[in-house]
Amino acid sequence: MASNNEQQNQAGRHQEVGHKSLLQSDELYQYILETSVYPTEPEPMKELRELTAKHPWNIMTSSADEGQFLNMLLKLMNAKNTMEIGVYTGYSLLATALALPDDGKILAMDINRENYELGLPVIQKAGVAHKIDFKEGPALPVLDQMIAEGKYHGTFDFIFVDADKDNYLNYHERLIELVKVGGVIGYDNTLWNGSVVAPPDAPLRKYVRYYRDFVMKLNKALPADPRIEICMLPVGDGITLCRRIK
Repeated sequence: MASNNEQQNQAGRHQEVGHKSLLQSDELYQYILETSVYPTEPEPMKELRELTAKHPWNIMTSSADEGQFLNMLLKLMNAKNTMEIGVYTGYSLLATALALPDDGKILAMDINRENYELGLPVIQKAGVAHKIDFKEGPALPVLDQMIAEGKYHGTFDFIFVDADKDNYLNYHERLIELVKVGGVIGYDNTLWNGSVVAPPDAPLRKYVRYYRDFVMKLNKALPADPRIEICMLPVGDGITLCRRIK
């Protein structure tokens, strides 16, 4: 049995590395990827994943197992009208676009068009670019405008949020108006590198420590929201699904 020091060292190592999966065994996570994910990953998603891996901020991308999960979820939901806040190079966006029918639509928002355009040629080659309406800039003003116009209430089947964690609760108060009853909002990174259970003196990276409190506030607020029912999953860096019930 491992000593307390050994357990602390192991925990510290995982927090510092910042695994995309919270499985305690790297080998087990690799087994999932090689057995389930990579053999069935669509070629465009593989190409975009490998392209993104060369980017300096590649840690921002969704993991391959999360891409597979989102693609399956959207097909099970028969989703057609979706939104994504936080696009980066578009790996989760591509997973969504491939899952939607040919006349499906994605409103995609990010503050950085340059990153999106890195992945755009792959998305175009996959034949799904026509499903995407990309808007550059902060999402909150766009959401406020949509709510003010009144015609978008309850029109989205699925909304995926992987953006600035300090605004997650601000997004939630707006998105709950835009997703339909029975529709789903997915919040990414809700286990935040495992830091949500880390002690105060844990060796966390600066950005992990900064956003941790915001993630934890979200995690506390969602179960208390009577408008939704939730499910937190240890896929990728943690994803919480919120199904609007009223």
